[in-house]
Amino acid sequence: MSDAWKNYPNAPASGTDICNFSDVENQNTLTIDLDGFPLLIVRKNERLHVFVNACPHQYLPLDYKGDKLLSSDGTMLRCTNHSASFDIETGEGVEGLGVGCNLDIVPVRVINNRIVIEE
Repeated sequence: MSDAWKNYPNAPASGTDICNFSDVENQNTLTIDLDGFPLLIVRKNERLHVFVNACPHQYLPLDYKGDKLLSSDGTMLRCTNHSASFDIETGEGVEGLGVGCNLDIVPVRVINNRIVIEE
């Protein structure tokens, strides 16, 4: 896994508390501004996938023009500005302007129902 997320301004330290696991609805997304660091959390059943909320095409938030980010089948995230699509598990660009790009993964773990950034 790449540490590219650490190169963003205001990247949080390992151990930073994000939110409750239950704050992220199943089969849905949650965007959070963590002291100036944009996070995008995707929950699919009991699994979480967390990315820097920045489309690699122009670094606008994926939810720049709306909050419907998941594809109808729940397998892709779509940038609301460019319609670039990314795999929800890997962040790999799979359609449109996303092809050849990747979202930056932020490693997390759940401790006592809290989502926490890990090293």
